[in-house]
Amino acid sequence: MTLASAVFVLELMKQSGTTRKMSMLGAAMLRWRQRDGLGWRKVATVAAAAVALGLGYHVMFGQNGLTAYEQKRMEAQTLKRQLQSLERENELLKSHVERLQSDPNAIEHQAREELHYTRPGEVIYTLPEASGAGKHTQAKNTTASN
Repeated sequence: MTLASAVFVLELMKQSGTTRKMSMLGAAMLRWRQRDGLGWRKVATVAAAAVALGLGYHVMFGQNGLTAYEQKRMEAQTLKRQLQSLERENELLKSHVERLQSDPNAIEHQAREELHYTRPGEVIYTLPEASGAGKHTQAKNTTASN
């Protein structure tokens, strides 16, 4: 017998005024319904709390939770800074290429610095850096014309 049908039987018994035996049975069923309803409420409350805790955990620590969102946001900021740095470097290199394509003095300067080219009659003196330079002492080129 389902709960709804038990309630229906109790309602009929109240209306018809059945014998005392039936009313005692009805009272027992009514107590059973009240006791069972109270237990069901506790179970439903615990289940709702468990669902709420599960959802809260998923929102915080799930695959797309707040911690993952914060990590992705920080990664996006780092990548944005790196992109801006690379764009600045790219602009500098573009301007350097334009100078090398159009300015003969820039070409000469580049050849002297990287390839150590000299003009006829020039002598290159290589001097060490100051003694406080550390492990890597770098040479400094100077030119002298005769």
